Amino acid sequence: MGAFWLGGQRGWSHDAGHAAGTFHTFDQLDVSTAFPPRKVHVFVPREPAPPGGFRTLYLHDGDTAFWRGGPFGQTWDLGGVLTGLHGRIAPWLVVAVHPVDRNFEYTHTDWSGGRRSWGGLPAHANYLADDIAGFVRGHYPVSTRAYDTAVAGSSHGGLAAFWCATRRPDRFGVAGCFSPSFFSGIDDLRPAGGRPIRLRDAPLVSDVAGTLADASLRPRIWLCWGGRRTGGDHNAVVEHLAAVRGREMRDLLASEFGYRVARWPDRGEVTWAEGASHGHDEAAWHERFGWFAQSLRR
Repeated sequence: MGAFWLGGQRGWSHDAGHAAGTFHTFDQLDVSTAFPPRKVHVFVPREPAPPGGFRTLYLHDGDTAFWRGGPFGQTWDLGGVLTGLHGRIAPWLVVAVHPVDRNFEYTHTDWSGGRRSWGGLPAHANYLADDIAGFVRGHYPVSTRAYDTAVAGSSHGGLAAFWCATRRPDRFGVAGCFSPSFFSGIDDLRPAGGRPIRLRDAPLVSDVAGTLADASLRPRIWLCWGGRRTGGDHNAVVEHLAAVRGREMRDLLASEFGYRVARWPDRGEVTWAEGASHGHDEAAWHERFGWFAQSLRR
């Protein structure tokens, strides 16, 4: 473990024993005048960068990406997943970004009847694309091609991933949407029942219809959800709505915008998967992240 300075930012290197890589952690990465400093983990592959640089994944909810954290003390354990796939897929440099105000940063609309903060996602997308990615591109050997750059997350983080990639396809060529809360602002966490607004008419989609219709510009999309409905509202309501709106998004991208759709393990411009026994939790996203990473192999 050792401290270092990079681009004026203080970090520390540490090795958790993963065959796929080691860590650089910045406890207070300060690269924006609009957003406060925050903790960021950079998972750096052990092997030398290939010609053109590493592929890069920007991950929301960085506090649960590699170690236990968040409100439920759970983790995706991405270090374990990537080590399990080591040698089978091209290496990824992973940038796990901690939220400061998750509800505000990852939503574009009032999703809770005014009970929670919201509305910071448009600014957050540019912060991630320009400030965070700008720092990474300036100091790590990564590819600058959008095709080689993904953004991913779960729940609100999955919604945010879709927003970032469709608003900034110049930076992000792939959106990994795990149990995404596409229902935000249109279902208001209602249980099974009617859907008052079509996803096509919601700003999440309608504002970027031109981008989604342009096969030379639009990002590839990963969609997934779980089938478990027991164990509380997170599964009975939230994951139910994630599945309902996820299927609607899948079908919409195909019928309205001409995306080629495939179910994992096949691969398309939209690749989708359903974990029949999965709930709305990090254990489910841990398993599905392995599917996602393999879907992007080359």
